[in-house]
Amino acid sequence: MILFWTRGYAGTSLKDIEAALDMRPGSIYAAFGSKEKLFRSALTLYAERSRTALSETLSEAASPLEGLADHVRKLGRALAAPTQTKACMLMKTMLESSDNERVLRDAAEDMMRQTEAAFRDAFQAARDAGQIPADRDPVRLASRLQSEVLGLRAYAQRSDAPGRIEDLSEDIARDLEALATCFR
Repeated sequence: MILFWTRGYAGTSLKDIEAALDMRPGSIYAAFGSKEKLFRSALTLYAERSRTALSETLSEAASPLEGLADHVRKLGRALAAPTQTKACMLMKTMLESSDNERVLRDAAEDMMRQTEAAFRDAFQAARDAGQIPADRDPVRLASRLQSEVLGLRAYAQRSDAPGRIEDLSEDIARDLEALATCFR
């Protein structure tokens, strides 16, 4: 997964895959079917791990808004780490996919929608619990949060980001928490 995450689909050659897996081409095709299928498996693993981390953070939190804020803070800490691959693999796939790789782009977009739906569900739960005003749209809040998270990941790519990324994630987390405080 890391190889595809760092280099992208087009930037990863069969020779790169052979070296990373210590397998010959015939074995790779026998095990995975194709480079595209192997990439989709890596993409699915990335998305599942991300959604699992979000789900666990939400379930451990005292409230949905607290869970979302905690998720953003954890992401900020991870992005500040020097070894962390920073870019979102899903967004990277969407940006780098050519017209000939539409299947990969569509898969990445669908996986991003699933994450946004998890954000939406958390905002809906917060609204249902009376934590945020009834006129706040969970769909719009989820879209906004996803764009902020993607922006945070993009910003983390900058060489001067490590000193700022945790502060920025804290700002986003506090904005989430402020949704509840402005309603009290």
